[in-house]
Amino acid sequence: MDEGFTCKDREKKNEQYAHKANRGWKLVRFEPGDWVWVHMRKKMFPEQRRSKLMPQVDSPFQIIEMINDNAYKVDLPGEYGVSATFNVADLSLFDVGDDLRSNSFKERGDDAIPALKDPLEVPVGPVIRLRAKRFKKAFNRLL
Repeated sequence: MDEGFTCKDREKKNEQYAHKANRGWKLVRFEPGDWVWVHMRKKMFPEQRRSKLMPQVDSPFQIIEMINDNAYKVDLPGEYGVSATFNVADLSLFDVGDDLRSNSFKERGDDAIPALKDPLEVPVGPVIRLRAKRFKKAFNRLL
């Protein structure tokens, strides 16, 4: 009961299926010494992810060893109480050069709060936590 498919036809179909299934995937490799963010999944970190408003990633950690292309050992403190081995899907590269305050919509500069020359000067615009904190600190120094 041959259906008319040859071995080459099946191989070609398998390649097409594999190509469609793997579309969008990219190979990610880390080297020992690289800094990465650890994605804190609720199953692995129940104490750190009690609420959806809590951080989803934690401070950058260093890769200690590469177990294989898909698993890495991270320099994780013991206070977390979980294994230090993570899947590559739970890690993302921490780039030290990233400035989180930069605004890509501005032509130049960034959207950081400008430093006040006189901390007791009443700022123009909304008083946010950082400005209030700086004002309070300068006021307490005067007292």
